[in-house]
Amino acid sequence: MSAVERRLAQFRASRGSAAVVPVHPSEQPGKAAAPQPADSADGGGQARPGGAPVPVWARPLLLKVLLWAVLLALFAELDLGLPYFVLSLLYWMYAGTRGPAERRQGELSAYSVFNPGCTAIAGTLTAEQLERELHYRPAAGR
Repeated sequence: MSAVERRLAQFRASRGSAAVVPVHPSEQPGKAAAPQPADSADGGGQARPGGAPVPVWARPLLLKVLLWAVLLALFAELDLGLPYFVLSLLYWMYAGTRGPAERRQGELSAYSVFNPGCTAIAGTLTAEQLERELHYRPAAGR
């Protein structure tokens, strides 16, 4: 497999393309080729669709943090650093929450009242479990 074919297979695998065409006639039809690990010089793991690694200075999160820090310094110079910091924290809390429409199919909410049938996620402490443990009774079914 040539380097171009390997990069094309990596791109299709990263995009989740359902129609993966076998590269060699020896490969069985219907089976997708296993994605090859990205060869990154810096070991960062992020690669462009063309296969070249993304430079450190071009990563979106780093650029956002640097922009925020520069704006913080600017607002601090104007004696508005604390309001800028508090408002940015409030924005991060708002942006970090996902609405119910953004939930994947079958994903349960941490709050059982929002789940179908009020089903709780694994590890949730229920009132019945707490009451049993307070009275030192064995768990049901044991």
